[in-house]
Amino acid sequence: MAKRITVIGGSGFVGTNLCRHLALKKQDFEIIDLKMSNQFPEKCKIADVRDAETLRKTISGDVVVNLAAVHRDDFGISLNISAPMLMVPKTLRWCVKKKASIRLSLRAPLRFMDLQSRVRMKMVRLIRLMNMGGLSLRLRKTAEVAIRGDNSLIIVRPTVIFGEGNRGNVFNLLNQIASGKFLMVGKGENKKSMAYIGNIVAFLETCVATEQKYGVYNYIDTPDLTMYELVSQVRAKLKGKDGIGLRVPYVFGLIMGYTADLIAKLSGKNLPVSLIRVKKFASSTEFASSKFTLHDFHPPYTLSEGLVRTLESEFVAPKPGMEIFYTE
Repeated sequence: MAKRITVIGGSGFVGTNLCRHLALKKQDFEIIDLKMSNQFPEKCKIADVRDAETLRKTISGDVVVNLAAVHRDDFGISLNISAPMLMVPKTLRWCVKKKASIRLSLRAPLRFMDLQSRVRMKMVRLIRLMNMGGLSLRLRKTAEVAIRGDNSLIIVRPTVIFGEGNRGNVFNLLNQIASGKFLMVGKGENKKSMAYIGNIVAFLETCVATEQKYGVYNYIDTPDLTMYELVSQVRAKLKGKDGIGLRVPYVFGLIMGYTADLIAKLSGKNLPVSLIRVKKFASSTEFASSKFTLHDFHPPYTLSEGLVRTLESEFVAPKPGMEIFYTE
Protein backbone atom coordinates (compact mmCIF):
# COMPACT_ATOMS: atom_id res chain seq x y z
CA MET A 1 0.00 0.00 0.00
CA ALA A 2 1.18 3.53 -0.76
CA LYS A 3 2.62 5.76 1.96
CA ARG A 4 -0.14 8.33 1.51
CA ILE A 5 -3.41 8.21 -0.44
CA THR A 6 -5.26 11.27 -1.73
CA VAL A 7 -9.01 10.74 -2.11
CA ILE A 8 -10.59 13.37 -4.33
CA GLY A 9 -14.31 13.45 -3.64
CA GLY A 10 -13.62 11.79 -0.30
CA SER A 11 -16.55 13.57 1.37
CA GLY A 12 -19.05 11.71 -0.82
CA PHE A 13 -20.65 8.30 -0.42
CA VAL A 14 -17.96 6.07 -1.93
CA GLY A 15 -15.14 8.30 -0.68
CA THR A 16 -16.34 8.33 2.92
CA ASN A 17 -16.75 4.56 2.96
CA LEU A 18 -13.28 4.11 1.46
CA CYS A 19 -11.75 6.50 3.99
CA ARG A 20 -13.39 4.61 6.86
CA HIS A 21 -11.59 1.46 5.76
CA LEU A 22 -8.31 3.32 5.31
CA ALA A 23 -8.65 4.77 8.82
CA LEU A 24 -9.38 1.33 10.31
CA LYS A 25 -6.19 0.03 8.69
CA LYS A 26 -4.27 3.09 9.96
CA GLN A 27 -3.44 4.01 6.36
CA ASP A 28 -2.37 7.64 5.90
CA PHE A 29 -4.75 9.55 3.62
CA GLU A 30 -6.04 13.01 2.77
CA ILE A 31 -9.37 14.17 1.33
CA ILE A 32 -9.80 16.83 -1.34
CA ASP A 33 -13.37 17.93 -1.93
CA LEU A 34 -15.62 20.91 -2.56
CA LYS A 35 -17.25 20.32 0.83
CA MET A 36 -15.87 19.43 4.24
CA SER A 37 -15.88 15.79 5.25
CA ASN A 38 -18.25 15.21 8.16
CA GLN A 39 -16.36 12.18 9.40
CA PHE A 40 -12.77 13.23 8.68
CA PRO A 41 -12.64 17.06 8.84
CA GLU A 42 -9.03 16.99 10.04
CA LYS A 43 -8.06 15.12 6.87
CA CYS A 44 -9.95 17.36 4.45
CA LYS A 45 -8.69 20.09 2.11
CA ILE A 46 -11.15 22.22 0.15
CA ALA A 47 -10.40 22.40 -3.59
CA ASP A 48 -12.17 22.15 -6.94
CA VAL A 49 -11.10 19.46 -9.42
CA ARG A 50 -11.97 21.87 -12.23
CA ASP A 51 -9.09 24.10 -11.10
CA ALA A 52 -6.14 22.05 -12.31
CA GLU A 53 -3.44 24.42 -11.04
CA THR A 54 -4.86 24.52 -7.51
CA LEU A 55 -5.31 20.76 -7.59
CA ARG A 56 -1.66 20.20 -8.49
CA LYS A 57 -0.59 22.32 -5.52
CA THR A 58 -3.02 20.62 -3.12
CA ILE A 59 -2.37 16.91 -3.70
CA SER A 60 0.34 15.42 -1.49
CA GLY A 61 -0.27 11.66 -1.80
CA ASP A 62 1.53 9.06 -3.87
CA VAL A 63 -1.79 7.55 -4.97
CA VAL A 64 -4.77 9.67 -5.95
CA VAL A 65 -8.22 8.12 -5.87
CA ASN A 66 -10.51 10.50 -7.74
CA LEU A 67 -14.17 9.90 -6.94
CA ALA A 68 -15.42 13.34 -7.93
CA ALA A 69 -18.58 12.81 -9.97
CA VAL A 70 -21.97 14.23 -10.84
CA HIS A 71 -24.89 12.05 -11.91
CA ARG A 72 -28.50 12.98 -12.52
CA ASP A 73 -31.42 11.56 -14.48
CA ASP A 74 -32.35 14.74 -16.35
CA PHE A 75 -30.66 15.68 -19.60
CA GLY A 76 -29.65 19.15 -18.38
CA ILE A 77 -26.58 17.62 -16.78
CA SER A 78 -24.90 17.41 -20.18
CA LEU A 79 -24.53 21.18 -20.16
CA ASN A 80 -22.80 21.08 -16.79
CA ILE A 81 -20.24 18.43 -17.61
CA SER A 82 -19.28 19.07 -21.23
CA ALA A 83 -16.52 21.59 -20.51
CA PRO A 84 -14.81 19.66 -17.67
CA MET A 85 -14.87 16.47 -19.75
CA LEU A 86 -13.04 18.16 -22.57
CA MET A 87 -10.27 19.12 -20.17
CA VAL A 88 -9.54 15.51 -19.23
CA PRO A 89 -7.13 14.59 -22.06
CA LYS A 90 -5.18 17.84 -21.63
CA THR A 91 -4.63 17.23 -17.92
CA LEU A 92 -3.73 13.58 -18.40
CA ARG A 93 -1.16 14.55 -21.04
CA TRP A 94 0.28 16.99 -18.49
CA CYS A 95 0.71 14.09 -16.07
CA VAL A 96 2.47 12.03 -18.71
CA LYS A 97 4.78 14.93 -19.54
CA LYS A 98 5.76 15.09 -15.88
CA LYS A 99 6.39 11.31 -15.96
CA ALA A 100 3.80 10.70 -13.26
CA SER A 101 2.91 7.16 -12.30
CA ILE A 102 -0.82 7.21 -12.86
CA ARG A 103 -3.81 5.08 -12.01
CA LEU A 104 -7.10 6.01 -13.54
CA SER A 105 -10.51 4.71 -12.53
CA LEU A 106 -13.53 5.39 -14.69
CA ARG A 107 -17.10 5.03 -13.58
CA ALA A 108 -19.19 2.50 -15.52
CA PRO A 109 -20.63 3.48 -18.92
CA LEU A 110 -24.28 3.58 -17.85
CA ARG A 111 -26.93 5.19 -19.98
CA PHE A 112 -27.33 8.56 -18.37
CA MET A 113 -24.18 10.07 -17.23
CA ASP A 114 -21.60 11.31 -15.73
CA LEU A 115 -18.32 12.76 -14.63
CA GLN A 116 -15.26 14.86 -14.98
CA SER A 117 -11.96 16.11 -13.72
CA ARG A 118 -8.19 16.07 -13.94
CA VAL A 119 -5.17 15.53 -11.86
CA ARG A 120 -1.49 15.84 -11.34
CA MET A 121 1.71 15.31 -9.60
CA LYS A 122 5.18 14.05 -9.90
CA MET A 123 5.31 10.36 -8.99
CA VAL A 124 1.57 10.26 -8.33
CA ARG A 125 -0.64 7.32 -9.21
CA LEU A 126 -4.14 8.46 -10.07
CA ILE A 127 -7.33 6.46 -9.60
CA ARG A 128 -10.13 8.38 -11.24
CA LEU A 129 -13.79 7.31 -11.10
CA MET A 130 -15.95 8.47 -13.99
CA ASN A 131 -19.51 7.79 -15.04
CA MET A 132 -19.47 8.16 -18.81
CA GLY A 133 -22.28 7.43 -21.21
CA GLY A 134 -21.89 6.28 -24.80
CA LEU A 135 -21.39 9.77 -26.21
CA SER A 136 -18.16 10.11 -24.20
CA LEU A 137 -16.64 6.81 -25.37
CA ARG A 138 -14.26 8.49 -27.82
CA LEU A 139 -13.08 10.91 -25.14
CA ARG A 140 -12.54 8.06 -22.67
CA LYS A 141 -10.41 6.14 -25.18
CA THR A 142 -8.39 9.27 -25.87
CA ALA A 143 -7.72 9.67 -22.14
CA GLU A 144 -6.68 6.03 -21.77
CA VAL A 145 -4.25 6.19 -24.69
CA ALA A 146 -2.82 9.49 -23.42
CA ILE A 147 -1.56 8.08 -20.14
CA ARG A 148 -0.46 4.59 -21.12
CA GLY A 149 3.19 3.71 -21.69
CA ASP A 150 5.45 3.90 -18.67
CA ASN A 151 2.59 5.00 -16.45
CA SER A 152 0.53 2.80 -14.17
CA LEU A 153 -3.10 2.85 -15.28
CA ILE A 154 -6.02 1.07 -13.62
CA ILE A 155 -9.53 1.71 -14.94
CA VAL A 156 -12.52 0.64 -12.85
CA ARG A 157 -16.07 0.92 -14.16
CA PRO A 158 -18.60 0.00 -11.48
CA THR A 159 -22.29 -0.22 -12.18
CA VAL A 160 -24.88 1.55 -9.98
CA ILE A 161 -23.71 1.51 -6.36
CA PHE A 162 -25.97 1.12 -3.33
CA GLY A 163 -25.56 0.69 0.40
CA GLU A 164 -26.19 2.06 3.87
CA GLY A 165 -26.73 5.81 3.87
CA ASN A 166 -27.01 6.24 0.09
CA ARG A 167 -30.11 8.05 -1.11
CA GLY A 168 -29.93 7.18 -4.78
CA ASN A 169 -32.28 5.34 -7.13
CA VAL A 170 -31.79 1.95 -5.45
CA PHE A 171 -32.79 3.42 -2.09
CA ASN A 172 -35.81 5.08 -3.69
CA LEU A 173 -36.93 1.66 -4.94
CA LEU A 174 -36.36 0.04 -1.55
CA ASN A 175 -38.21 2.89 0.17
CA GLN A 176 -41.22 2.52 -2.14
CA ILE A 177 -41.41 -1.19 -1.38
CA ALA A 178 -41.04 -0.53 2.36
CA SER A 179 -43.84 2.06 2.28
CA GLY A 180 -46.22 -0.28 0.46
CA LYS A 181 -46.56 2.18 -2.43
CA PHE A 182 -44.53 0.17 -4.91
CA LEU A 183 -46.11 -0.73 -8.24
CA MET A 184 -44.31 -3.12 -10.59
CA VAL A 185 -44.16 -1.85 -14.18
CA GLY A 186 -43.95 -4.68 -16.69
CA LYS A 187 -43.22 -8.33 -16.01
CA GLY A 188 -40.02 -7.72 -14.07
CA GLU A 189 -37.93 -9.96 -16.31
CA ASN A 190 -35.36 -7.23 -16.93
CA LYS A 191 -32.07 -7.58 -15.05
CA LYS A 192 -30.37 -4.86 -13.03
CA SER A 193 -26.62 -4.84 -12.51
CA MET A 194 -25.72 -3.42 -9.08
CA ALA A 195 -22.73 -3.15 -6.77
CA TYR A 196 -22.76 -3.07 -2.97
CA ILE A 197 -20.62 -0.34 -1.40
CA GLY A 198 -18.73 -2.77 0.84
CA ASN A 199 -17.58 -4.69 -2.22
CA ILE A 200 -16.66 -1.54 -4.16
CA VAL A 201 -14.45 -0.36 -1.31
CA ALA A 202 -12.74 -3.77 -1.10
CA PHE A 203 -12.09 -3.74 -4.85
CA LEU A 204 -10.71 -0.18 -4.81
CA GLU A 205 -8.35 -1.16 -2.00
CA THR A 206 -7.16 -4.07 -4.15
CA CYS A 207 -6.59 -1.67 -7.06
CA VAL A 208 -4.59 0.70 -4.89
CA ALA A 209 -2.40 -2.12 -3.56
CA THR A 210 -1.70 -3.89 -6.85
CA GLU A 211 1.63 -3.58 -8.62
CA GLN A 212 -0.07 -4.23 -11.94
CA LYS A 213 0.82 -1.63 -14.55
CA TYR A 214 -2.45 -1.56 -16.47
CA GLY A 215 -5.97 -2.91 -16.17
CA VAL A 216 -9.58 -2.20 -17.12
CA TYR A 217 -12.24 -3.69 -14.86
CA ASN A 218 -16.02 -3.58 -15.01
CA TYR A 219 -17.30 -4.07 -11.48
CA ILE A 220 -20.69 -5.75 -10.98
CA ASP A 221 -21.86 -7.94 -8.11
CA THR A 222 -22.95 -11.11 -9.87
CA PRO A 223 -25.17 -12.90 -10.55
CA ASP A 224 -27.54 -10.14 -11.61
CA LEU A 225 -31.04 -10.16 -10.19
CA THR A 226 -34.13 -9.67 -12.32
CA MET A 227 -36.40 -6.90 -11.10
CA TYR A 228 -38.88 -9.60 -10.06
CA GLU A 229 -36.22 -11.34 -7.95
CA LEU A 230 -35.01 -8.07 -6.45
CA VAL A 231 -38.48 -6.89 -5.43
CA SER A 232 -39.40 -10.34 -4.12
CA GLN A 233 -36.32 -10.50 -1.89
CA VAL A 234 -36.96 -7.03 -0.49
CA ARG A 235 -40.66 -7.73 0.18
CA ALA A 236 -39.80 -11.00 1.88
CA LYS A 237 -37.32 -9.24 4.17
CA LEU A 238 -39.43 -6.18 5.00
CA LYS A 239 -42.99 -7.44 4.69
CA GLY A 240 -42.71 -11.19 5.11
CA LYS A 241 -44.65 -11.56 1.86
CA ASP A 242 -43.99 -13.53 -1.31
CA GLY A 243 -44.06 -12.13 -4.83
CA ILE A 244 -44.01 -8.57 -6.10
CA GLY A 245 -47.45 -7.27 -5.19
CA LEU A 246 -49.34 -5.04 -7.62
CA ARG A 247 -48.24 -4.92 -11.27
CA VAL A 248 -49.26 -2.86 -14.32
CA PRO A 249 -48.37 -3.47 -18.00
CA TYR A 250 -45.41 -1.51 -19.37
CA VAL A 251 -47.61 0.61 -21.66
CA PHE A 252 -49.52 1.94 -18.64
CA GLY A 253 -46.21 2.76 -17.00
CA LEU A 254 -45.25 4.84 -20.03
CA ILE A 255 -48.55 6.71 -19.83
CA MET A 256 -47.87 7.42 -16.16
CA GLY A 257 -44.41 8.74 -17.07
CA TYR A 258 -45.69 11.01 -19.83
CA THR A 259 -48.39 12.34 -17.51
CA ALA A 260 -45.91 13.00 -14.70
CA ASP A 261 -43.59 14.86 -17.09
CA LEU A 262 -46.48 17.05 -18.26
CA ILE A 263 -47.51 17.86 -14.68
CA ALA A 264 -43.91 18.64 -13.78
CA LYS A 265 -43.56 20.95 -16.77
CA LEU A 266 -46.75 22.84 -15.98
CA SER A 267 -46.14 23.09 -12.23
CA GLY A 268 -42.38 23.59 -12.34
CA LYS A 269 -41.91 20.85 -9.75
CA ASN A 270 -39.85 17.67 -9.96
CA LEU A 271 -41.91 14.55 -9.33
CA PRO A 272 -40.64 11.15 -8.14
CA VAL A 273 -42.08 9.57 -11.33
CA SER A 274 -40.89 10.53 -14.82
CA LEU A 275 -40.74 8.95 -18.26
CA ILE A 276 -36.98 8.46 -17.97
CA ARG A 277 -37.31 6.71 -14.62
CA VAL A 278 -40.07 4.43 -15.91
CA LYS A 279 -37.96 3.45 -18.92
CA LYS A 280 -34.90 2.87 -16.75
CA PHE A 281 -36.91 0.78 -14.31
CA ALA A 282 -38.27 -1.51 -17.02
CA SER A 283 -35.05 -1.77 -19.03
CA SER A 284 -32.14 -4.14 -18.47
CA THR A 285 -28.84 -2.70 -17.28
CA GLU A 286 -26.79 -5.87 -17.41
CA PHE A 287 -23.00 -5.81 -17.74
CA ALA A 288 -20.30 -8.46 -17.66
CA SER A 289 -18.02 -8.25 -14.63
CA SER A 290 -14.24 -8.59 -14.88
CA LYS A 291 -13.42 -8.11 -11.17
CA PHE A 292 -12.25 -11.71 -10.74
CA THR A 293 -9.33 -11.13 -13.12
CA LEU A 294 -7.59 -8.79 -10.65
CA HIS A 295 -5.68 -11.07 -8.27
CA ASP A 296 -8.63 -13.48 -8.30
CA PHE A 297 -10.62 -10.91 -6.32
CA HIS A 298 -13.72 -12.18 -4.53
CA PRO A 299 -16.10 -9.68 -2.90
CA PRO A 300 -16.62 -9.97 0.86
CA TYR A 301 -20.43 -9.93 0.42
CA THR A 302 -22.86 -11.50 -2.01
CA LEU A 303 -25.37 -9.19 -3.68
CA SER A 304 -28.16 -10.61 -1.51
CA GLU A 305 -26.07 -10.06 1.63
CA GLY A 306 -25.46 -6.46 0.59
CA LEU A 307 -29.20 -5.96 0.14
CA VAL A 308 -29.93 -7.47 3.57
CA ARG A 309 -27.29 -5.28 5.25
CA THR A 310 -28.76 -2.19 3.58
CA LEU A 311 -32.34 -3.11 4.50
CA GLU A 312 -31.34 -3.82 8.10
CA SER A 313 -29.56 -0.49 8.43
CA GLU A 314 -32.17 1.62 6.66
CA PHE A 315 -35.52 0.05 7.57
CA VAL A 316 -35.34 -2.81 10.08
CA ALA A 317 -33.01 -1.29 12.68
CA PRO A 318 -31.98 2.20 11.51
CA LYS A 319 -28.63 3.33 12.83
CA PRO A 320 -28.88 6.59 14.80
CA GLY A 321 -26.64 9.35 13.49
CA MET A 322 -25.86 7.57 10.22
CA GLU A 323 -24.56 10.02 7.62
CA ILE A 324 -26.83 10.37 4.60
CA PHE A 325 -25.60 10.94 1.03
CA TYR A 326 -28.06 12.21 -1.57
CA THR A 327 -27.42 11.10 -5.13
CA GLU A 328 -29.61 10.60 -8.20
